[in-house]
Amino acid sequence: MTNRIRQLPAQLVNQIAAGEVVERPASVAKELIENSLDAGADRIEIDVERGGIKLLRVRDNGEGIAREDLALALCRHATSKIAEVADLQSIATLGFRGEALPSIASVSRLELSSRHRDADQAWCVRGDGSDQPGEPVPASHPVGTTVQVRDLFYNTPARRKFLRTDKTELSHLEQLVRRVALARCDVRFRLTHNGRLLFDLAPVAGEGGTAGNRLQELVGAGFPEHALTLDQTAVGMRLHGWVASPGFSRSQSDLQFFYVNGRMVRDKLVAHAVRLAYQDVLHQGRQPAYVLYLELPPVLVDINVHPAKHEVRFREGRQIHDFIFRALHRRLAEGRAQAGPAPVEGPPPATGMPDLGSARSMPEDPGPRQRPMPLRVAEGPDRYRSDFESQRPGSSRDADTGQENGADTGLPPLGYAIAQLQGVYILAQTADGLVIVDMHAAHERIGYERLKRSWEEGAIRGQPLLVPVMVQVAPWEADLAESNLELFRRLGVGLDRMGEGSLVVREIPALLQGADAERLLRDLLSDFAVHGRSERIREEINGVLATLACHRSVRANRRLEPEEMNALLRDLERTERADQCNHGRPTWIKLSGPELDRLFLRGR
Repeated sequence: MTNRIRQLPAQLVNQIAAGEVVERPASVAKELIENSLDAGADRIEIDVERGGIKLLRVRDNGEGIAREDLALALCRHATSKIAEVADLQSIATLGFRGEALPSIASVSRLELSSRHRDADQAWCVRGDGSDQPGEPVPASHPVGTTVQVRDLFYNTPARRKFLRTDKTELSHLEQLVRRVALARCDVRFRLTHNGRLLFDLAPVAGEGGTAGNRLQELVGAGFPEHALTLDQTAVGMRLHGWVASPGFSRSQSDLQFFYVNGRMVRDKLVAHAVRLAYQDVLHQGRQPAYVLYLELPPVLVDINVHPAKHEVRFREGRQIHDFIFRALHRRLAEGRAQAGPAPVEGPPPATGMPDLGSARSMPEDPGPRQRPMPLRVAEGPDRYRSDFESQRPGSSRDADTGQENGADTGLPPLGYAIAQLQGVYILAQTADGLVIVDMHAAHERIGYERLKRSWEEGAIRGQPLLVPVMVQVAPWEADLAESNLELFRRLGVGLDRMGEGSLVVREIPALLQGADAERLLRDLLSDFAVHGRSERIREEINGVLATLACHRSVRANRRLEPEEMNALLRDLERTERADQCNHGRPTWIKLSGPELDRLFLRGR
């Protein structure tokens, strides 16, 4: 006999709903803190005991809740943030469902105390897991709200078993507070555990204060030192924040913070755009670090797609993806040493790749690719000679310019070469320290970027296959390919549909000659299905170009003349993504004057 359909009790409904919202103490804290921010609070205090399992208390100085609304706040689907269906299309608050408080109250002993800013008296209401909250009673409380959650999952033992140790739960909760604090730097956050203060974050005004104070305190001292500031706008959208230089990559994705209109989210489209922007400068398997804020009109993003609101859906996903990718790609291309054309004296800047060798180091018949090109450098020898002269003791430059240690504020970003070390590194003096350049890695990046530009200017040429390759696919994949034949052609892939689930590949990019045509087609179809576009061809071609650039680069133990070393430095300054080679290794590092002083214990 089949079971009859029945209406579930209200208490059971609430506990089932709590499973979607309340996973652990950190998820409780998230909901309560978001309510505090929606109430206009600029000071939020979080007190926890035993990782939040025994006690989690969130106090704010927001506008508070009126007495007549207090009990209603613990009822399901009761909210002040939306009133009709149209409101779902332009949600500007962090919370809006009206599920958090009743869900939390159904699996804990909850106490809600609040005083509205226009009221003379505070009131308190309690929930103990039943479907009906008690009546409000008078309480002593300043303007604002305090929510106290005790004994989480005390009435649902099965859920309580899934909680981890106090230390683990505290770690999740602390990370949650840090993420929220990064989104709202204008709010003071105070967190204590078992009576011990963990952090007290004072509010800061403006992004400069954030970078210098809260960013370092929440993300770590290493991140600001390697952070590249970013601020790009387009078609009503703004992306700003910080991206770490590729040299600061991580083995895990623990330093990735992304916010959409102040809401922290995890989004596959965003992750793909970021990964695509970093693909040319990171070691395989490494993770970038970033703190980014995307601002766009609320109508362009749907936040009502996940019970805990961790995910969003963009109405113009392709546009958002391209905007994020291009903004990050452009900023990473500039790097740290990019400063436009360096000061020029003497002959005009070199337009081709400098020949870092000479005829004496080449074989008698080097062949068309390896013949030495005429050496043309951006600065004349007189500039180098005068700079070297300034390094002698008693140089007149110090007296003439008033600069200490012979520093010249007119020096280019990477300075001027003073020596070659172990046939591998170039030592260059800058205005405020010393730069060490890996000459092979630097030349490799310079050559790689030039090869990419040359390839892009010539577009992607196809190479017909001697024997066309038949590929069996699902009917929907064949439909997808047939509707994008022109796009495939522009990528250098020529194909035709031969049946309901059959495609034949007749042409692939010329530079990928010998590649597995079937694998390439299946990968492209997968990209189109998931992202609506594909960078697969570009990635494959870039891999080939990177190999070519590596083989064409100057090798170790190659003696370079001063003019050749300086030509390399000037070209590196003008090259995009110059801070890393094609394999993600740094091309140069800098030791500032104070760092050198510390190494030699000067000034102590």
